[in-house]
Amino acid sequence: MKIFLAGAGGVIGRRLVPLLRDAGHSVVGTTRSPDRAEALRILGATPAIIDAFDAAAVRKAVVAAAPDAIIHQLTDLASMPGTPGFADSLARNSRLRVEGTRNLADAAKAAGVTRFVAQSIAFVYAKSEKGGDRVETDALDENPARKDTMDGVIALERATLELPEGIVLRYGALHGPGTWFGDDRRPGPTVHVDAAAQAAVLALTKGRHGIYNIVEDGAGVSAQKAKRELGFDAAFRLLSASS
Repeated sequence: MKIFLAGAGGVIGRRLVPLLRDAGHSVVGTTRSPDRAEALRILGATPAIIDAFDAAAVRKAVVAAAPDAIIHQLTDLASMPGTPGFADSLARNSRLRVEGTRNLADAAKAAGVTRFVAQSIAFVYAKSEKGGDRVETDALDENPARKDTMDGVIALERATLELPEGIVLRYGALHGPGTWFGDDRRPGPTVHVDAAAQAAVLALTKGRHGIYNIVEDGAGVSAQKAKRELGFDAAFRLLSASS
C-alpha cells in the first residue's frame, strides 16, 4: 500500500516509517520543517513539506501522492507538563486536532481515500461509579477544566469517523525513546511509543471503522478490543529500541 503519513517527523512517526517500510508499504511523510526532510529520506519516506493548517496545500499534497490510506500522527506539543509553555502547547495541539484533522479528512475525500487512521488519546474517559476498565463506548470526560482538550479530541474523532474506513487509535500517555518521559511511566493509561506505532500498522489492514484503545494493561482502560481485532501487543518493541 502507499501511505500518506501526516506527522512523519514526530515521536510516533519516526518509529512508524521503518515499520511501514518493513511491512512492504511505501510512505509519503509530511513535516512542516524543511530541516527534517533529509531525516525522513534516511528513514525511507518521501518527504512532503506542508503546513497542516493550509487546507489547499494539504489537499494538493494528498491528491498528488494518491495514497491507498492516510495515517494522521500530527501533534504540536513542544512543552511538557509542568513547564511554563505547557498550557500554550495544549491550545496549539487542540487547534491542530480540530483544523488539521479537518483538512486531512477533506483531502482524503478529494483524493478518494477511504482508509484513515488517526491518533487520539485514551485519557479521555469520564469517571464511572460502576468500576471496571473503561471501554471504547464509555462516556467521555465533561470536566470544564479539560474543555479545550476534549473539544479537540471530539473534533478529531468525528472527522475521522466520517470516512468509510475511519479508525481512531486512542493512545495512552507515551513512554520510550523520544518521548517526554523516556522509560518512566505516568499514572493512568500508558503505551510504549513502539507499540503505538505498531498499532497503526496493524490498523491499516486489520482495523474496522471505529475506535480502539491502545494501552498497556492495568490502568483503568481496556485494550481488549485492539488485542482481539488488531492483534495489538503492548510488549512490542523495535529491534533498534535505543535509536
